[in-house]
Amino acid sequence: MKAFTLAAVCMASATLAAQSTEGYQFTTVVNQQVTPVKNQAATGTCWCFATTSFIEAELLRQGKGEYDLSEMFIVRQKYMNQLDDNYLRRGKGNIGQGSISPSWITAFNQVGIVPEEVYSGINYDSPTHNHKELTVYMAAIANEAIKLKQRSPEYTELMNSLFDIYLGKVPEKFMYKGKEYTPKTFAASLGIRTEDYVMLTSFTHKPYYQPFEVEVRDNWEHAQMYNLPLDELMAATDNALQTGFTVCWDGDVSEKGFSFKNGVAINPEVEKTEDLKDTDYARWNKMDAKERLEMAYQFEGPCPEVKVTPEIRQKGYEAFVTTDDHLMHLTGIAKDQNGTKYYITKNSWGTSRNDFGGYLNMSESYVRAKTIYVMIHKDALTKDMKQKLGIR
Repeated sequence: MKAFTLAAVCMASATLAAQSTEGYQFTTVVNQQVTPVKNQAATGTCWCFATTSFIEAELLRQGKGEYDLSEMFIVRQKYMNQLDDNYLRRGKGNIGQGSISPSWITAFNQVGIVPEEVYSGINYDSPTHNHKELTVYMAAIANEAIKLKQRSPEYTELMNSLFDIYLGKVPEKFMYKGKEYTPKTFAASLGIRTEDYVMLTSFTHKPYYQPFEVEVRDNWEHAQMYNLPLDELMAATDNALQTGFTVCWDGDVSEKGFSFKNGVAINPEVEKTEDLKDTDYARWNKMDAKERLEMAYQFEGPCPEVKVTPEIRQKGYEAFVTTDDHLMHLTGIAKDQNGTKYYITKNSWGTSRNDFGGYLNMSESYVRAKTIYVMIHKDALTKDMKQKLGIR
């Protein structure tokens, strides 16, 4: 039988303007205005880039203009918050680079924010972000304080000096477009009401329409997320995108069907075919998932995908194959030539790692299976959903 390669069929367009690629033809259904793609580079700070992109889109939606906000100003405060939490947990907390959207909100409410031009967060010899060395030294200092069972004034000074060296000193005051601000007064000028944002998820091990703490390592702040039936989670996401809002998305990108290079994420239904020769079955047992995908089907268009039920989704979560690897920004909806729905997705891996300007399209099946949570403005919820969740 004729085999196919994932790269050959899983091509996508970021602009989605009825553009034809090998195997797929995408047409935009709706796409909201957002700011340009950025590059988190060699850092695990997707949580901040995705949430910042989402907030920048909110400012655009609200008619406040286009802003380029500093991710690293928020990241620095998040590191400080993690260090406090980790110390009080006697070293058993999370001081990794990752996190989720609530960490952005906490840091913003604590210290405010500044424009990117005021605080780039690169104060070292690198054209792009790289926190490998920074976080090694951060962990070393943190671990010594735990061994000593004390955080002296010198510990705090040492940690702040470390961040000053790598990220730059935090500005007390700065000029922006002819006005003087502090980080707090600049944040206030944006008019961002963090209490207006809600997180939604869908799992069967907790009651629906009630908030609960999703059990992922990066939820170290124990944030509560409203639990919805899967179809209603997807409907809430669609309603937001169709009514002028965008969506901050947290989910799993470790699957074989996720191909940023080719601009697509799919959830293919892969089975052994009846016409494989006996010798092929022996090979089959030695293949990884991608090789099986290449061998199992002959495609001339979009791949058949899994019909994701709440039970399938829950199984993936409880088998630890659905995790919170990555946060991205959903900006719109597209359809392929078969009418299958995809979510237009803005990533934070720069614009040079694929041919689609740093965007990809995630299929409805993929999003149903691999979402950990979405964050949206509460006004993107229907009146009926607000009533179910007790949100005003």
